[in-house]
Amino acid sequence: MKFESDFSLKSYNTFGIDVKAKHFARFDSVQELQELLQRPEIREENKLILGGGSNVLFTKDFDGIVLLNGIKGMEVVREDEEFAYVRAGGGEVWHNLVLFCLEHNLGGIENLSLIPGTVGAAPLQNIGAYGVELKDVFYELEAVELATGELHTFDGEACRFGYRESVFKHEAKGEYIVTAVVLKLHKQHQLNTSYGAIKTTLEEMQVQQPTIHDVSAAVCHIRRSKLPDPAQIGNAGSFFKNPEIPTLLFDVLKVKHPDMPAYPVSGTTVKVPAGWLIEQCGWKGKVIGNYGVHKNQALVLVNYGGAEGEKVLALAHDIIQSVQEKFGIVLQPEVNIL
Repeated sequence: MKFESDFSLKSYNTFGIDVKAKHFARFDSVQELQELLQRPEIREENKLILGGGSNVLFTKDFDGIVLLNGIKGMEVVREDEEFAYVRAGGGEVWHNLVLFCLEHNLGGIENLSLIPGTVGAAPLQNIGAYGVELKDVFYELEAVELATGELHTFDGEACRFGYRESVFKHEAKGEYIVTAVVLKLHKQHQLNTSYGAIKTTLEEMQVQQPTIHDVSAAVCHIRRSKLPDPAQIGNAGSFFKNPEIPTLLFDVLKVKHPDMPAYPVSGTTVKVPAGWLIEQCGWKGKVIGNYGVHKNQALVLVNYGGAEGEKVLALAHDIIQSVQEKFGIVLQPEVNIL
């Protein structure tokens, strides 16, 4: 257990924003977390849970305690003829879990390869990429209630997953820390290669009968070619959600913008790539001092070094306004803004 005060968070958020926390504590087990929550200097403080810090933009110092999830461990807890159930600690790096599942030849999360962050953070926003979401393979999670220190179990229905949404982003926001996640993975693989550039990338790799390992490799190649490494350039990956709009609105916009891409969501809605919208407004590659929009992916806002979170947030607001003026679509941030 690690407890410190006046603690710099620069190394604990992938944007690399230099802010401080009043207090900082790391826990490596459920018991350590429960003991921390009983400490009088912690009980009444505002609390912020951090995993990999890959989905947050700090705009100021945090007046409270930051709790860093360090719970590790991955194992197959049970299996049958069709499925294997894999349990992972909330502090595990997400991509390490993907690699663990690939090593055990278990399918379902290969499309989610190389998504930054931790296992414990994954259910909070129902992470997704290339046509697959966490909810597709989710079985249950364990979480400690901050107010009581009690350990609770949530199934998929209780999590109320939506597009980059869960109960933990709404009425249960800030009330729980996810300590473990259990996924239900396929022994007989059901590949999803129809979304984005996966199929094209597999063809370029000269793969005709892809495996889950091939799909993962293709996704990693695509992500590395488009997204900057946070170790090199501060960023939080995709800053905005891909908006879902009525099909009728899309049909109207398509007349004016014939090359506007979209993916069906239902009979009445489609999903439009936010990156395309931002690029059409001229933001891709724009540099403003020591921050800006990435040159290869307009969805990614970047800190080139020393940028203030407030400046990055102001840039995000300018992008939202320009997209709304041009297309009548309001973008929503995917990252947590503090």
